[in-house]
Amino acid sequence: MKSSFARAVSTMAMVWAGAVALPAAATEATAVAAAAADAAGTEAVDAESDADRREIIVTGRNEGYLALDIVRASKTPTSLVDIPQAISVYTREQIEDQALQDLADVLRYTPGVSTNQGEGHRDQISIRGQDTTADFFVDGIRDDVQYYRPLYNLERVEVLKGSNALLFGRGGGGGVVNRVTKTPVLDETFYGGSASVDSFGAFALTSDINAALGESVGLRLNAMYEEFDNHRDVFEGNRIAINPTAGFRIGEKSRLVLSYEYVDDDRIVDRGIPAATGGTVANPAGPVRGFYRTFFGSPELNTTTLEAHILRGRFEHDFTDNLRYDMTVQYADFDKAYSNLFAAASNLAAGRVTLDSYRDATRRENFFVQGNLVWTGQTGALSHTLLAGYEYGDQRSANSRQNGRFATSGTNIATFAFTDPLVIPAITFPVNNRNTVSDVTFYSVYLQDQIGLGDHFDVVLGARYDRFEIDVNDIQAGRQLSRTDTEWSPRVGLIFKPLEQVSIYASYTKTFLPRSGDQFLTLTPAQATLAPEAFDNYEFGAKWDIAANLRVSAAVFQLDRENGVVVDPANPANSLITGSRTRGFEAQLTGQVMPGWQVNAGYSYLDADERGRVVAGAVANRAIGQVPRHLASLWNRYDVNDRLGFGLGVTHQASQFASISNIVRLPAFTRVDAAVFFKLTDQIEAQVNVENLFDERYFPASHNDNNITTGEPVNARFTVRARF
Repeated sequence: MKSSFARAVSTMAMVWAGAVALPAAATEATAVAAAAADAAGTEAVDAESDADRREIIVTGRNEGYLALDIVRASKTPTSLVDIPQAISVYTREQIEDQALQDLADVLRYTPGVSTNQGEGHRDQISIRGQDTTADFFVDGIRDDVQYYRPLYNLERVEVLKGSNALLFGRGGGGGVVNRVTKTPVLDETFYGGSASVDSFGAFALTSDINAALGESVGLRLNAMYEEFDNHRDVFEGNRIAINPTAGFRIGEKSRLVLSYEYVDDDRIVDRGIPAATGGTVANPAGPVRGFYRTFFGSPELNTTTLEAHILRGRFEHDFTDNLRYDMTVQYADFDKAYSNLFAAASNLAAGRVTLDSYRDATRRENFFVQGNLVWTGQTGALSHTLLAGYEYGDQRSANSRQNGRFATSGTNIATFAFTDPLVIPAITFPVNNRNTVSDVTFYSVYLQDQIGLGDHFDVVLGARYDRFEIDVNDIQAGRQLSRTDTEWSPRVGLIFKPLEQVSIYASYTKTFLPRSGDQFLTLTPAQATLAPEAFDNYEFGAKWDIAANLRVSAAVFQLDRENGVVVDPANPANSLITGSRTRGFEAQLTGQVMPGWQVNAGYSYLDADERGRVVAGAVANRAIGQVPRHLASLWNRYDVNDRLGFGLGVTHQASQFASISNIVRLPAFTRVDAAVFFKLTDQIEAQVNVENLFDERYFPASHNDNNITTGEPVNARFTVRARF
C-alpha cells in the first residue's frame, strides 16, 4: 500500500500535469472543435456572469434560498427546472439563518429524507426508504467514510433523490447528498468569521478569509473549532477543521483549484434510550418513559475519534465556449475508532437493564480520479448537452472489531441492576472478533445526452458501465475472498416544457449496490456468490419557476429494491433475502415569496414496505423501519427592514417504526423553531435562534428497538457574524 505522503504527491502531480498538458494541446483541439461547431451551426449557450468570472471555479448560482442550477452534482451546466429528477438544495444563506451545525440538521428540512441515529458516531440517513451510511459526496466525489460532516466550509448542500448510478456510480439507492465547498474568489479580499454559543454551553468559532493575489490567483482559508454539549446527562467533545484552498486562472481558458482539509473529531458516543418492554407487531411499544436524559453507557468507554486528511485538485479547461473539460483527483486518509456500551434490552420497572458492548477501528485510504467532457451545441434542429466521463477509484480499508467481555457474564452482553447513573460491571476487550483488510477497485465510463427537440421537449438518454472489484483478506477467519461485478446503469428522461419556466417530466433511473455493502469492510462466502442489489426508480414530476427567485416542484415515484438483505428479527444472527418498494409523493416551495420574505417549505409521503418475506409459507412483509409516512417542514425569514428580521420554522414527523421488527414505534411530533436577526453595522450581524420553542418532548430517530434518540428540549443559540 502506498504511503499517505506518496499518494498525496501523486494526487497533486496528476492535477498539475493536466493543468500543464491540456493548455499546451488546446490550440489544436480548439481549432478542431471550433470547425465542428461551425459545421453544426453551434452557438455559445452559456455566457459567464460577472459573479462566475469572480469565482475561479463556479460552484452554482443561487438567489438567496433558491438554487438556480447544480454544477458539481449534475456534471453539466443545466438549470434545475430542466433536470428530470427531484432535487433539494440548501444554500449557505439558509444554513446560516437557521444556525445549523451538522449535516443532519440540514437534512431534517428535506422532503423524502429522514435522519437516523448512526450509532452516535456518524451521519446516517434514509432517502426514499433506503438507509445509508455512504451515499455522501463532496464536490461530486465520493465521501463514504463514517463520520459527522461539518458545514463550516460549504456553499451549499445538494440532495438528489432517486437512484442514479449514471452520475455517481454504485450505491445511492434512494439518492445522494453532495456538499459543495467554498472556493477562492478573485478581485476581492475579505476577512470573515462567526462565534456562537447555545444554552447548553456548546460553542463554535469559524473563520473565512479570502485573499486575491493579482488578477489570476486567489487563496481562501476556512477553519472552525467547536465544543459539544446538550441535554443528556453525559455528552461532550470537540471538533477542529481547517480547509486552505488555492485557486489559479491559467490564461483565459483554464482554471485550477487545490484544496486540503483536516478534520479532527472527538466526542462521546450516545446511543440513546431503550424501548419499553412487551411490544408486539399488533401493539408496538414506545420509548421508555422517565429516562429522557439518562445515559445508557460509560463516559470512559463510549468514545469516538476521527482524524481525516483530504487532498483534492480540480482542473477545468474551455476548449471553446461550447466544449469544456474538467478533472478532479482526490486522495483522502481516514483514521476512525469508536467504542460503546448500549442498551440491548431493559425492564426498568423491575430494575434491570441489559447492555451490549464492542469497539471498532477503521483505517481507510481513498484515491479517486474523475473526468468529464461537456459539449453544448446543435446538430440540425436538435440541441445537445453531451456529457462523456470516466471515473477510477481505489479504496483500501483495514478494520478490526472486538466484542466486550463483562466480568459478570463472560460475554459481550450482561444484565444487571439499573441505577442512574449506571454502575457498569468490569469489562475488557480481549480478542479480535473481526480483522479484515479490503481493497476495492472500480472503473467507470458514462455517456449522457440531453437533447432538445424544438422548443417544448427534451429527452435525456444515458448509460454508465461500472466494473467493481473487491478483495478481502479475512485475517480472523483465515481466508481470502474476492468478487467482481460489472453493471450497466441506464438513465432515461422525457421533459415537456409548455412554457420556458415550466417543466413536466417522466424518468427512469437505476443503480446497484455490491454485496460488500455500504462500507465494504468484509465479504462472507455467501455474499461472494450473490449478485448485487438492484434499485429501479420510476418518477413523474413537475417544476415551475413562478418567478426568477421562486420555484415550486412536485414528484410522485416508485422505488423498487431487489435482491436485498435484512436482519431476521426472529434470529438476528441470520439474514433474509428480500426486496422493498417505496411509493411516495413530495413537494417543495423555495425562494422569495415577496420582497423581504424567503421561504423553504416541503412535504413528503412515503409508503415503504418489504416485498418477498415469507414465514411459514405465508407472506410476512413488514414496514421499513425509520421511515415516517409523513414529513413536513417550513422555514421562513422575513426582513422588516435592512436591520431587523425574524425567522419561524416548523417540522413535523409522523410516527415511525424503530426497526424492521415493527414492535417499537416512535411517536409523531411537531417542533417549532424561531429566530431574530439584527444587522448591527454593514459588517456585523447578530442572531438568536430558539429551537423547540414549545419544549416538545420527542424522539426523532433510532438505530434499533433499544437505541432511541431523544430530541433536545427548548434551547437558544446566539451567533455573531462579521465580514470585513
